[in-house]
Amino acid sequence: MPGNVLRIRMGDIDVAIGVDADCVAGWLGSYGGEDSPADLSRGLSAGNEGIPRMLELFETEDVTTSWYVPGHTIETFRDEIEAVADAGHELGIHGYSHENPTDLTREQEDAIMEASIDLIKDITGERPAGHRASWWEFSENTPELVEKHDFLYDSSLMEREFEPGYMRKGDRWEKIDYERDPDTWMEPYRYGEETDVVEIPISWYRDDIPPMMFIKHPHYNMGYASPRMIHEELYKAQFDFLYNRRGAGVYTLTIHPDVHGKPHMIPLLEEFIQYVKGHENAEFKTLEAIARKYEDDPSVYESDGEYV
Repeated sequence: MPGNVLRIRMGDIDVAIGVDADCVAGWLGSYGGEDSPADLSRGLSAGNEGIPRMLELFETEDVTTSWYVPGHTIETFRDEIEAVADAGHELGIHGYSHENPTDLTREQEDAIMEASIDLIKDITGERPAGHRASWWEFSENTPELVEKHDFLYDSSLMEREFEPGYMRKGDRWEKIDYERDPDTWMEPYRYGEETDVVEIPISWYRDDIPPMMFIKHPHYNMGYASPRMIHEELYKAQFDFLYNRRGAGVYTLTIHPDVHGKPHMIPLLEEFIQYVKGHENAEFKTLEAIARKYEDDPSVYESDGEYV
């Protein structure tokens, strides 16, 4: 099997595909396209074409995934998101217009969470289990609000690569202020209080937008890295490390209709899914299923090899 360089005892390896359906909302809240009809039309293409293409592939491959859907996407592409839910995929919240939580007041962030929960309940009949912060950014209020709204899990942070933990609140650190005495910032990072919310890690190295989506503003991003190189040298390479050197853990892949819904990306996503399926003890699961499995046994994803 490709990449099998070590032989270790195998535990549970669960792979979760998280689809962040940013679409128009991404351009309104994050990618600097709010004044560009051309950029907004790219978001319309993601919703009208990218979502159905990805949904068709997941159905063909019999893979259930987790979708993090801004409220704006739900209300703009209602039929497409209903089709996602009807196909058995999980829906979680992801802001309304992909706002940066660090720019929101507590009241604004709270109101957006409440509205997003209601929009998903209107489609599924149930409260969403998962929260994923827009921009993958936490404000100082985010942990307390995630806890307040009784989410089972969050998937926005990167403290670990392949192992869930519990979200904390109240972490503290000192920023550098060059106009003050160094003693004012020479302090270690202070861990806060653990909550009951499971934290399932993500990674920028397993996200498709930074290398593969052209963005003009606010910071130019070429977005023309080789898709096959990204899949082979990042996505598959990280899976191989997990499989061959840890032997147990959670692998999250974050993709978007804006990127993986494009015609040239569908065959690569299909290859990746089939690659994972070719490995014994590796299974596709939703993040909700992973969070519940971790709650039942926090040791289930501990490394079975020499590597963390």
